[in-house]
Amino acid sequence: MKGLIKKALRKAGKYMFPSANHPARDETSLMLQGKQLAHLKSAFVKDSTGLFDFEFKVFSQWGEDGIIEWLVEQLSPLPQIFIEFGVEDYTESNTRFLLMNRNWRGLVIDGSPDAIAKVRRSELHWRHDLTAHASFITRDNIDRIFEEHGFSGEIGLLSVDIDGNDYWVWEAIKSVNPGIVVCEYCAHFGDIHAVSVPYKEDFTRHAGHYSGQYFGASLKAFISLANRKGYTFLGTNASGINAFFVRNDLIPRLGDKQPPVKSFPMRASDTRDEQGTLTFIHGPAKADLMRHLPIVDVETGKQTTLGELGYLYSDEWVKLMRGDLP
Repeated sequence: MKGLIKKALRKAGKYMFPSANHPARDETSLMLQGKQLAHLKSAFVKDSTGLFDFEFKVFSQWGEDGIIEWLVEQLSPLPQIFIEFGVEDYTESNTRFLLMNRNWRGLVIDGSPDAIAKVRRSELHWRHDLTAHASFITRDNIDRIFEEHGFSGEIGLLSVDIDGNDYWVWEAIKSVNPGIVVCEYCAHFGDIHAVSVPYKEDFTRHAGHYSGQYFGASLKAFISLANRKGYTFLGTNASGINAFFVRNDLIPRLGDKQPPVKSFPMRASDTRDEQGTLTFIHGPAKADLMRHLPIVDVETGKQTTLGELGYLYSDEWVKLMRGDLP
C-alpha cells in the first residue's frame, strides 16, 4: 500500500500542475494545490527512496518546489531569506513557491535587464520583500552584489543556475552562509569525474559550443566543492538537473528522515545543431559532441578534455539512461 501511495504522489507531483507559461493558469489554485501536496507527501512518504519522492512542480521547472518545501520543513527553523541567480524573468524558478508560500525575503539576479524589469513590474515585487537585480555574474562581483543589496551572513537557501561558471561562482561566494544550496549540474559530463568548464569571465552557454551542452560542472565536481565548504550531498531530482546540499551542522535535524542518496543522469534533450535547430540527441552521445573541448579537473587543477577522460558514466547511471527502475 505504501508503495502505491508513493507512486501516486510522485505522479501527481509531476502532472497536476500546468506549465508555468500557460496563459490561463490560476496562481491561487496552484498555490493551494502545492500546499496540499506538500502536506500529503510529508505525511505519507516516510520510507522515501530518495529526494525525488518529494518532487512537485508549481513554479519550478522540474519538481524542485516539492524537494525545497520538504527540506525547509524538516530543517526548520531556517533564516527566511533566499538568493537565486539565473532566474530570467522569474516565471519559472526554484524560489518563487518559497516566496509566495512562506513569504520569505529574497534576492533574484539575472544578466538580462529586460527580464529583471519584468520582475520589477510584476505584483511579486510589491507584494513581497523581493529584490530584483540585473547583472552578468562573475566570481569577482558575486559577493559585492549580495552585500550591496543587504544580503550577508546566514540565509536559508541559495540557488545557483547560470549555465556557465556555476562551479567557480559558488566557490567564490564568501559573504553568505546558506542552510540549503541547490545547484544545476551538467549531467553530460557524467558522474565519475570532478570536472568543470574552465573559468572565462564572459562565458555563455551557446557561445561555448553550438550544441548548448557545454556548460557548468559535473555532479562530482559540485559534491567535491560542497564537501570543502561544509555541506552534505542529499541527492538530485529525477530529471537529472539540480543537486541538493545541506550544511553539515543542520543534517542532524533530518534524523531518520534523511533519504537515501540518489542521483540521476539527464533524460531531457535540448541539444542543437550549428543552425540552432533542436536535434534531440540523448545520453552519452551528447558528450561525444564535446570530447575535444577543454575541461578542468577541479580537484587537481589539471586541464584536459572530455575525450581524454575516457568513460564518463557509472554503471548505475548507464542503467538509468537505459530506463531501468531507480
